[in-house]
Amino acid sequence: MNCSTQSTNLFASSNQMPRTQFSLHYDGQYQLMWCYMHSAPRPCFTPTLLDELLNWCGETSSWNDSRVDRPFRYHVLASRIPGVFNLGGDLDLFRRLVLAQDRASLFTYAKACIDVLYANMTHFGRSDVTTISLVQGDALGGGFEGAMSSNVLIAERSAKMGLPEVLFNLFPGMGAYSFLSRKLGSAQARRIILSGKVYTAEELYDLGVVDVLAEDGQGEKAVYDYIKRENKSRNAYRALREVQDSCDPISYEELIKIGEIWVEAAMRLQSSDLRMMERLVSRQSSKGQSAA
Repeated sequence: MNCSTQSTNLFASSNQMPRTQFSLHYDGQYQLMWCYMHSAPRPCFTPTLLDELLNWCGETSSWNDSRVDRPFRYHVLASRIPGVFNLGGDLDLFRRLVLAQDRASLFTYAKACIDVLYANMTHFGRSDVTTISLVQGDALGGGFEGAMSSNVLIAERSAKMGLPEVLFNLFPGMGAYSFLSRKLGSAQARRIILSGKVYTAEELYDLGVVDVLAEDGQGEKAVYDYIKRENKSRNAYRALREVQDSCDPISYEELIKIGEIWVEAAMRLQSSDLRMMERLVSRQSSKGQSAA
């Protein structure tokens, strides 16, 4: 696939970008950075949220190098929207770009998702940082992929996660197969992706996708409990993560190739598929309105 053609400018570049769709909170006692998403108009990965997260990923190294008074060793991806972690891709944007057959712009979006997930997955290129996802509510499609990209996935018992893309004749193209196949094997990854099923946090904990299962309302406490456990044996935890990164690596090139396949598959969607996508856009919007 050749994505070098002119594309819509979905993502601006800026060194000093205001944060309008996520916010940061620093806990110095635990050297912990909380990153809370609150995207609008829908609780999904909007271009604006992705742009701001990309900018933050670029800041993380310099933050730890230059802000010696506020270094962080743990980074938690969470949500400020009650009942929703993240509902995934911007389906309204997908639908419009597919209708326009705009491959280049759709790939620009896919690459931005991959860049954010890869930075989180590789703990921002720093061996001394552990990335954690705290899922309280729904994490669907790309939201589930985002949660799985962290080194540790903590979920409250009432949380629900799944990959509904098969409902509109597509597949999750920003890392789901790579993450699930490493954890569960290729056959189970394929079953989960093609089922379109929404799983409970407990089901995913039993499968081994969720690392820590917390009671409802206890998610943040579970994060701190995990950090205390890791801090007691931090050298062992770090070394084991290096082993995992070495034995089961997910390369950036792998994710980009999958993203290219995803774009081509999206370009083949039919009108009935796009109508289903439009219905899911309405659900995304209603979730956002109910949470407002």
